[in-house]
Amino acid sequence: MLAPSSAIIDAMNLPHNADATTGLSLAIFCKVVDNYGDIGICWRFARQLRHEHGVAVTLWVDDLRSFQRLCPQLDTAAALQQVDGVTVRHWRGQDGQFAPHEVADIVIEFFACDIPEGYVAAMAQRSPRPVWLNLEGLTAEEWVEGCHTLPSPHPRLPLTKYFFFPGFTARTGGLLREADLAPRRRQFQADPAARQAFLAQLGVQPAEMTGLTVSLFCYPHAPLDALFAAWEAGARPLTCLVPEGVAPEAVARFLGAAPTPGTAATRGQLTVRVIAFVAQPEYDKLLWACDLNFVRGEDSFVRAQWAGRPFVWHIYPQDEKLHHKKLRAFLQRYAPDIDSLCRFSLAWNGAAAPAPDDAAGWGACWQALLANLPGLGERAAAWERQVTEIGDMTGNLLRFASTLRQ
Repeated sequence: MLAPSSAIIDAMNLPHNADATTGLSLAIFCKVVDNYGDIGICWRFARQLRHEHGVAVTLWVDDLRSFQRLCPQLDTAAALQQVDGVTVRHWRGQDGQFAPHEVADIVIEFFACDIPEGYVAAMAQRSPRPVWLNLEGLTAEEWVEGCHTLPSPHPRLPLTKYFFFPGFTARTGGLLREADLAPRRRQFQADPAARQAFLAQLGVQPAEMTGLTVSLFCYPHAPLDALFAAWEAGARPLTCLVPEGVAPEAVARFLGAAPTPGTAATRGQLTVRVIAFVAQPEYDKLLWACDLNFVRGEDSFVRAQWAGRPFVWHIYPQDEKLHHKKLRAFLQRYAPDIDSLCRFSLAWNGAAAPAPDDAAGWGACWQALLANLPGLGERAAAWERQVTEIGDMTGNLLRFASTLRQ
């Protein structure tokens, strides 16, 4: 049950609908489906809204434990708390009564989650009525350009919801990107000592830093056994950094032990090292520090595109293999003429050969990708410049919302 929110907020002496800088308030409703991807996006979005635009943000989240992995200072037992300037509320269900003054100026439901009926009823009673947006999932498919910012009238109430699609073209909302992200990354990557110090904090040994460094964030069904075998038999030393909890069974098979932070094993040319699950700012540094990044879902996928490094995407699986269509749409935009990356990415996602148990096939697939790493680095840099021109998603969304509030 959702307790009446005014009582909780009044007890904390927090403003309902005000911000000292702009007076604009915004509520984000997030249901965690992909463990870290959903809340990862919403948390970055909320912080950028607060820190760069002065918006008073309330983030409603149903799964605080997954949230805490990305934000260690979060209290998983608190129904209401302030974290990094953002009001975080534990979303326990659909019920509850709300007054119109408790409704934010802009209401965002992430990926079509159903926000509480009581909150929607209060939205209809509020004057002026709030801007209501459905922030959709990221896809490179062409159809989103025709659906971006389309209205959807409520069937019963005097409310209209608008669809807002992040994306890779000027006819979409762009990608999340903080204003200082690129300068911070460039400063880090231009300082070898900073990279060495960061990797050392993760337990990486000096000798391992001289070889190829790979970060691995994937779903459990990834064909890791065959890829580990290819890395083990490779021509170059490779250190694979795996956050705790990622593909634990495959990692445990290689290690011969439970994959806990600090556990490592070396066979042939491959060292697999388990690291602690890091907060979002540290994860960015991990992407910046590695020569190649394996990412999954949406949040780490977007951050890899801002890292200026080659990456391989493990897309969130969907029924009827719809994710394969989305993967191909992205590869067609990102790397239409880079066969090694396309072949590896499709195989990594089970959309093409080699099969998960084809060690020889994975060896050849990996060698082709490895030989093309310099070219992939150049493509990563060019892609970053291309997508940056669209503008960042947060700024684009606020500009669109302002046209609806006039």
